Amino acid sequence: MIPLTPKFIICNHQMPLAVYREVAAHLQQIAGLQVAFVTSNDREFSYLESQLGGLEISGVDRLAESERLLLDRLLSYYANRYNTWEIQA
Repeated sequence: MIPLTPKFIICNHQMPLAVYREVAAHLQQIAGLQVAFVTSNDREFSYLESQLGGLEISGVDRLAESERLLLDRLLSYYANRYNTWEIQA
């Protein structure tokens, strides 16, 4: 699931802002991983859609195998609860 590129963006158009923040907090605990919020390009606000465009994750290519596995497990957990992630490499 996780691309081994230096940087990629994940998004879930149905995920609430608070959950995005929770995901980012969990991912930032992985040493060497950087996480940034991506703003949404939607012009109209909708309570049924996410208020963020996604999370930009960088540093994955420098992670150890065990840390990549943890990253994959964290993202899979939230995908199972909310919806599949869209990944833009």
